Amino acid sequence: MARTVLVDVSGVARTFGRGPEAVVAVHDVTCTIRAGDRIALVGPSGSGKTTLLHLLAGLDQPTTGSIEWPGIGGPNDLRPGAVAVVFQAPSLVPPLDVTENVALPLLLSRADRAVARARALDALAALGLAELATRLPEELSGGQAQRVAVARAVAADPKLLLADEPTGQLDHHAGAAVVDALLAAADRTGAALVVNTHDPAVADRLGLRWSMTDGGLRAPELIER
Repeated sequence: MARTVLVDVSGVARTFGRGPEAVVAVHDVTCTIRAGDRIALVGPSGSGKTTLLHLLAGLDQPTTGSIEWPGIGGPNDLRPGAVAVVFQAPSLVPPLDVTENVALPLLLSRADRAVARARALDALAALGLAELATRLPEELSGGQAQRVAVARAVAADPKLLLADEPTGQLDHHAGAAVVDALLAAADRTGAALVVNTHDPAVADRLGLRWSMTDGGLRAPELIER
């Protein structure tokens, strides 16, 4: 059975600046993401991976070309909820405890407060973080904070889960735990997962590898296991 197309990218380019100072971060990218995809986005620093991830998330707009989200809706339907992003830094809100941080996107989407809290606690439990529920961000290790950020991203059961170097600032053990959490969350919710990574060990755990060089995207290839 054909899988739902979540994102359809056609001839997309993103240029920053104008004239001789212009920088083409992404050029002529065409790709499709379907429900259930597990994609490693690899390439050297400055190759356009983060820019492409932001475009896929609807956080940025292409200079030319088009992006559509046929299995999700229009740009106003992406957040909070349908598309979730885990950034390289956890970006937790310091005054809020762990449960409040995870519930925040749900509250912003006008979910009932009790429902938002229950779903936040469920997401934390699913990631083995229930014991951290009342801690503040300053009381967490780097690995714990990043896993909380994953819980926040998946609490709304997104259809598309994007992660930008989620293990880049972590040691091997903490990084592996974050990847475990991302894969488990995507499996649990049925989300497509795209991970921007420099780490071959992370890329090898996903099903497809997309390579970027100088803003261009090479044809996707299966990752041999």
